[in-house]
Amino acid sequence: MHIALVHNLRQSSGNDDDQPPSTSLPASDQDIYAEWDDIETISAVENALRREYDVTLVNADHHAFEKLRDLRPDLAFNMAEGLFGAGREAQMPAILDMLGIPYTGSDPVTLGISLDKQRTKEILSWHKIPTPRFTVVEKIADLPHRPHYPLMVKPLFEGSSKGITNSSLVYNRTELRRQVDFIFANYGEGALVEEFLPGREFTVAMIGNGTSLRVLPIVELDFGVLPEGALPIYSYEAKWIWDTEEDPLRIFTCPARLDDALEQRISAMCRQTFNVFKCRDWCRIDVRLDAAGVPHVIELNPLPGILPRPEQNSCFPKAARAGGLNYDEMILSVVAEARARLHLTGEQVYAYSGLL
Repeated sequence: MHIALVHNLRQSSGNDDDQPPSTSLPASDQDIYAEWDDIETISAVENALRREYDVTLVNADHHAFEKLRDLRPDLAFNMAEGLFGAGREAQMPAILDMLGIPYTGSDPVTLGISLDKQRTKEILSWHKIPTPRFTVVEKIADLPHRPHYPLMVKPLFEGSSKGITNSSLVYNRTELRRQVDFIFANYGEGALVEEFLPGREFTVAMIGNGTSLRVLPIVELDFGVLPEGALPIYSYEAKWIWDTEEDPLRIFTCPARLDDALEQRISAMCRQTFNVFKCRDWCRIDVRLDAAGVPHVIELNPLPGILPRPEQNSCFPKAARAGGLNYDEMILSVVAEARARLHLTGEQVYAYSGLL
């Protein structure tokens, strides 16, 4: 079986003509490519896939459509994040759907909705899945008049902790306006203003579909290990600056120390969320407890980060290792789940329609 590994290779600048256009919005240079994967991660996924499959790398650039149309793989392993627009994570799956190429992971609708924090929380609320109360600010006049502080302020359409800084937790109106202005100026999009939950925080990795959906050992974040003065949130600084391979933060515990009732409650809520959003094959869900110890869904990551080395503190591989899967087995498990979902056996390779 032939697999196309569809990815975005992290660039040092946006000047390569083969790359998707750099956003015209004034996002800071330090995090514009934060969601993309480095060559080490892409190589690790490639090596895992090569244990069982023929693999061709396809960079998700302006030539990806033609490359995939000519390549005609049996399956695509999608890890492309895109760059421009609120629907950027949906771009490559939409192209794959257009070409009739089956792929791992969620479809364009799920990926687009999950990147939009407002739509995500509206759907969670509709299905009575606990999530922090929120409002959306798209202009200064939208600022809530008498909110209950503290509040979290986040960009509407960013991942990888982009725009969530050590100043994102605000305690008064001056700080609230300052942080909303920061998002307007640096990301050119609306701000999600969200109730801050003071309880423990977890992230929950999942692999599978339907009855095969498996909740991997839950990861807990310990904000007490952050530098003095840091707020109790997993900010951009905590993820990308303070946590280094040379001196990893001891911020994660996996498996989390949970009583059976709370573990079952978190797992059941995450299974429900996975199914409500029609996720496929894998997903990571962030969860935080309120003051009463009730778990709430913070957000979904149906295209999870998968840095390969333990010292890189990547949560999905960390949970997989705790669940008995090494890195290669984790990647191959995602492929196996996709193949089972697609009824794609070793003999049933992709039949290209030839229409495009």
